[in-house]
Amino acid sequence: MSALLFEPITIKNLTIKNRIVMSPMCMYSSYQENGMVEDWHFVHYTSRAVGQVGCIIVEATAVSEQGRISSHDLGIWNDQHIAGLKKLVQMMKAHGAATGIQLAHAGRKAEIDGEIVAPSPIPFTENKKTPKELKKAEIKAIVEAFKNGALRAKAAGFDCIEIHAAHGYLINEFLSPLTNKRTDEYGGSAQNRYRFLKEIITAVSAVWQGPLFVRISAKDYHPEGMDVADYIEMSKWMKEQGVDVIDVSSGAVVPARIPVFPGYQVPLAADIKKGAEIRTGAVGLITTGRQAEEILHNKQADFIFIGRELLRNPYWPLAAAHELQVQLEAPVQYVRGWQAT
Repeated sequence: MSALLFEPITIKNLTIKNRIVMSPMCMYSSYQENGMVEDWHFVHYTSRAVGQVGCIIVEATAVSEQGRISSHDLGIWNDQHIAGLKKLVQMMKAHGAATGIQLAHAGRKAEIDGEIVAPSPIPFTENKKTPKELKKAEIKAIVEAFKNGALRAKAAGFDCIEIHAAHGYLINEFLSPLTNKRTDEYGGSAQNRYRFLKEIITAVSAVWQGPLFVRISAKDYHPEGMDVADYIEMSKWMKEQGVDVIDVSSGAVVPARIPVFPGYQVPLAADIKKGAEIRTGAVGLITTGRQAEEILHNKQADFIFIGRELLRNPYWPLAAAHELQVQLEAPVQYVRGWQAT
């Protein structure tokens, strides 16, 4: 029996063996506070490759020290990071996984010592640090940091790059009128608020020819914030710039009550897929193979991004295959165990 979840899919020069993507999730495990890959990363990510995840996107990786969420974030802000990332890529690919990395800047949600930055000097909550408003020259420097991060990702051998424009981090702060109160060309209209992301996509694309993903928060859950209709327009702009896949999440640009239930973000991915005519990834409380298969059959998304369920079970693809009555090829070392079930 076949299932869409286990069908290969090709983006540009990359064929991914199935539609299961490991969602980037912060591990906060660079304990030396220098952004380096450590043993934890090798064990954590390679286990999911052994588990037959089609594409693994490594956690939010800071393009600058100032852009870290925490002092233990993974980094890609200097060339010393390349060797560890390259070894990690090789270990994941050895087990058949396509490899990606999420390039990120935390903006006002950085919880590190020293100055933090944002499009406007508005703290996330009243008890959080007030960020400094970025000057134009500083904006250009961050755009360049994303470009340099892409160059290092290329040197490390990653197959795809995801730009983190979601969850209230710096790019999302520029996109949302709730956090961007600028009066220059980076604020005001939707086109102006998009300008920062536009410049980052342009800079990354100048040095990166592989598949390019962008993660967005397609809904701010605030009456004066962004909603999916706004992101359909922006997704059209991203498509024109050569973005291949929109990874559709939601929320976290401002504190808000979010109604959470199984597949609660899937309709957002479906709306963007249809409205912008672009491939999308669905994420958010997708926990079973049947649920994932239904999303794909209903053409609501092209990829299934699995997060916490892969933290609970690195062999989630095997569980999904059993549900869908698909014979999943086992790693040779595990054949006896996988066939026995």
